Amino acid sequence: MNPLNHVAIIMDGNGRWGIKFKNSRKAGHKAGLIVVEKIIKETIKHKIKFLTLFAFSTENWKRPKNEVDYLFNLLENFLINKIENLHNQNIKLKILGTKKFSKKLNQLLKKSETKTSKNTQLQINLALNYGSKSELIGAFKKLKKNKSNINEKNISKNLQTGSIPDPDLLIRTGNTKRLSNFLLWQLAYTEIFFEKKLWPAFNEKDYNKVIKEYKSIKRNYGTI
Repeated sequence: MNPLNHVAIIMDGNGRWGIKFKNSRKAGHKAGLIVVEKIIKETIKHKIKFLTLFAFSTENWKRPKNEVDYLFNLLENFLINKIENLHNQNIKLKILGTKKFSKKLNQLLKKSETKTSKNTQLQINLALNYGSKSELIGAFKKLKKNKSNINEKNISKNLQTGSIPDPDLLIRTGNTKRLSNFLLWQLAYTEIFFEKKLWPAFNEKDYNKVIKEYKSIKRNYGTI
């Protein structure tokens, strides 16, 4: 049975679900946040130590401004209302990506990271304004600045995930089969599951089914 230390999720399909069932993309994003809370609880039950959630990519700025503003307002409210609860559950929050948001949101993100920095039960890595290509370029710039050797170990160490083990399992909902510039380096040997359900329809039963299937896979890492 494969050990499971780190799950990464591309939470795709909020907008499509919202249009289909509520005639509103915003309603889909709100429903998707409820699923996030359920998956966090289930992750803790499985004693998984790292959960990385792709919340907003560097490409998502192309979306309509009112939708982007709504997304960040949802996040602000979540941090204001839920960070104490996460802290009490011994959950650590880490932000991946470039913090180029409003002053209020930047302060909330920094405060949340600081408050939860010593927690050990689960680390949630929230990818916000994140793009893997930009992350890799940043790592190479650090190596060049420090005149370090270019090798796998040093590249990994200089990524934003430098202190985090690579994901064992990636789940992408929404019936879309691509990585969308997410953790391209880190996913080299990750088991990938593409789920047809849109993110707001994904539930604990679906999550447990993927975990069970993952644990039964024979992982060779290049061997036989």
